[in-house]
Amino acid sequence: MNSLDLRADHRQTQTLSPRLQHAVRLLQMSSLDFAATLRDTLGRNPFLEVEEGSDGADGPEGADGTEGTQPLDAAMDGEAGSAGPGEPLAVDVAGEVPGATAADADMPLAHDGADGADSDRDLWAADGGSGLKRAEDGELSALDLMAVETSLNDHLRGQLNVLPLSQRDLLLAHAIVESLDDDGYLRTPLQELIGVTGLDPAPDLQEMQIALKRVQSLDPAGVGARDVGECLLLQLPAITCSDMRALAQAIITHHLPALAARDVPGLARHLAETPARVEAACDRIRRLDPRPGWRVGSSHVPYVVPDVIVKKVRGQWAVQINPAVVPKVRLNQVYAKLFARHRTPANAELGAHLQEARWTLRNVEQRFSTILDVAEAIVKRQQNFLNYGAMAMKPLGLKEIAEEVGIHESTVSRVTNNKYMATPVGVLELKYFFSRAMISANGSACSGTAIRGLIKDIIEAESHEAPLSDAEITRQLAEQGLVVARRTVTKYRQMLKIDAVDRRRRVEAPRSVEPR
Repeated sequence: MNSLDLRADHRQTQTLSPRLQHAVRLLQMSSLDFAATLRDTLGRNPFLEVEEGSDGADGPEGADGTEGTQPLDAAMDGEAGSAGPGEPLAVDVAGEVPGATAADADMPLAHDGADGADSDRDLWAADGGSGLKRAEDGELSALDLMAVETSLNDHLRGQLNVLPLSQRDLLLAHAIVESLDDDGYLRTPLQELIGVTGLDPAPDLQEMQIALKRVQSLDPAGVGARDVGECLLLQLPAITCSDMRALAQAIITHHLPALAARDVPGLARHLAETPARVEAACDRIRRLDPRPGWRVGSSHVPYVVPDVIVKKVRGQWAVQINPAVVPKVRLNQVYAKLFARHRTPANAELGAHLQEARWTLRNVEQRFSTILDVAEAIVKRQQNFLNYGAMAMKPLGLKEIAEEVGIHESTVSRVTNNKYMATPVGVLELKYFFSRAMISANGSACSGTAIRGLIKDIIEAESHEAPLSDAEITRQLAEQGLVVARRTVTKYRQMLKIDAVDRRRRVEAPRSVEPR
């Protein structure tokens, strides 16, 4: 019978404290996520505040103006993690709640009785009254003069309201407009829309088709289509040449898959037309808009805000943190001193908030200090890229940057994740500068970025009538001493978002095919 034994084992394991785990999460965040996290911390921590000016003069002061907040480096109380010498980090965190205006100070206080009721009514009227508020000089403010963005539905309803339609026809057209998606397409079948009109008697399918035709006649052209082919057909009146318009209609109606595949020879055989005329018709179709709804209203465009800016100063490449992404946050020294003078076991929660505030400030400095160190190490090794372009990119690994900065490779990976650098050649992700080495025929190392740049140059220089296949590009690279597999060329071409050889082939059309 087995007996139970007790024994003690000694093991060494490495664990991350909760604070260190939080610092790691902050380090790998993008600028937008980091700003949102910091705004959340500012909202619940009374010891943190947004600095109004770089000198800290706008902080809370006493009557004599001697008691104010201090900049970030003073708030750290000598803790480690400074971002470097110079001025403290200072950039506003988006989403600051506006304070009271000077006019609010002159507003009379509410009293009991009728006067208090009148004052309350005045306050409500002043806060939520007319949308057109005038400035002190009687003129309209700049906000009142801003143009109001119109949505696609509002744009279409405005056109329908000026048409001589009966109330029933107008309601049917509005029902179709409300069912359009952001692209301007009607994805809902007309039979299903009959039940949502709420009309008595209910409309039949013919009435709904007439209402759809009315919507399809509105601006922008192509709106109200039920598929891509119908959308393109609705825009064909924009082609002035009748022969070219008829050819384009035949291509869209019967050979849309061949158009998408750029099969010009096949289209020419089926339509009994010359390849030049077919290519001209396909080129004219490609100028049409497959998403007409995007022309009206505001579409959200995600802009990339660079974390680092690289500029050439006196012949040397200089790296600096983008001030637009650095939060202007500091410790409220007034609250910190009051808490220190009245600290008791009962307000231990405030003590935790104060410690969190100090750690937040330290993480802010450490984050941008690490990003700056990594960016400087990258620029130091990729100066040829900045001077001469992608062809001069050197092979670079995470280990090389980690040894230069004195941090772990995983930290370098987190720093380069969702971080961007503004360079003279464009805004690039920090990971763009890293690529493995590929040995050429003469034994020298070449980066994958340089090979991608060379492939792009080869394709841009090719003939449109006889484009190069991936195998031909591979042979040209081999002639230049770069032995690359064909599948690697295909992968790099797809990374550059360049079509295959069949889709890049063009047929030169004579200038007299279609009048411009």
